Amino acid sequence: MSPRTAAARTFSLFAVSEVGVLCALVLAVALFSALEPAFLAERNLRAILIIVSFVGIIAIGQIVLLVCGEFDLSVGSVAGLAAVVAGKTMTAMALPVPVALICGVLVGGLVGLINGLVVVRLHIPAFIQTLGMLFIGQGLIQVVTLGYPVYPLPPVIGEIGQASIFFGLGWSFVFFAVLALVADFVLRRTSLGRNCYAVGGNVEVARLVGIDTTRYKIGAFVFVGMLAAIAGMFVMADLASGTTSIGNGWELIVIASVVVGGVSLFGGTGSIAGGLLGMLLLQVVQSGLVISGVSANWQQIAVGVIMVAAVGLDVLRRRMFVDGARAEPAPPPASATLGQAPPDTSRADSRSS
Repeated sequence: MSPRTAAARTFSLFAVSEVGVLCALVLAVALFSALEPAFLAERNLRAILIIVSFVGIIAIGQIVLLVCGEFDLSVGSVAGLAAVVAGKTMTAMALPVPVALICGVLVGGLVGLINGLVVVRLHIPAFIQTLGMLFIGQGLIQVVTLGYPVYPLPPVIGEIGQASIFFGLGWSFVFFAVLALVADFVLRRTSLGRNCYAVGGNVEVARLVGIDTTRYKIGAFVFVGMLAAIAGMFVMADLASGTTSIGNGWELIVIASVVVGGVSLFGGTGSIAGGLLGMLLLQVVQSGLVISGVSANWQQIAVGVIMVAAVGLDVLRRRMFVDGARAEPAPPPASATLGQAPPDTSRADSRSS
């Protein structure tokens, strides 16, 4: 392989958004481990993975929704609402634990269905509808709990939350890992995933080729709502109580993470792997700043700077690789170069005839 070919392949490798995020992640880990060796301690790594497993479950649903061209700002309040509803049904109503957990998932799916119907059928912008649902969900949490945590929960809930499957990680991480693999395969390799990209890329074209865009968008809202509910109930199990603070601020963390991972806010672009790498990058940065003793105020500033920089780099990457490739004109015929007219073969044809 010639040096020029190797350089071209290396340059084209960075057209893949996941590569840039992965490089940034490796650099962040190397930087913080050099500044503070305790960053690579088993306890700290486990804490990062646990947080990623909780919020990452929602991020997977948010990625699918963003690929379809919409987004949901109510996922944090949906997670908290599902957790307290499940807790109340298994305590105040004394329902069996499986039934209570199913009720929690149904609450998330119902909220997602409402969001989807309002956005798709009534054409209310997703920003307005889901922001309003965020406040509605927060209010319902206070109505259900009267401001008090739901406690005590059945012992089996605590056992689920404290279970250690491997490396001190519990069932939430197992669920997250399996879900990520399945969702990544579906988006990359199946017609369902290709249709999601088509819907997010251009709704009108997708509709013209026979894709039911309404069903895909509403289904994506329901999907992210159910995953938010599951994530909230995993946190409830980890805390062994349904606190009113579950899910606070998750919506912004999820959006920032997946955008850093190359998932477009305008739909039709992104991947599960890239979005989750972006989430891991933000968690590594936040944890590294905490370990290094940086003030919490500067931590928020760092997250904001990383988000803006990541979006800017992604725009630059698209201009260089995607738009540049589309705008490059096809090479002219050899005979038309240097202003030469194509040869007139009519005389030769007439002579031969």
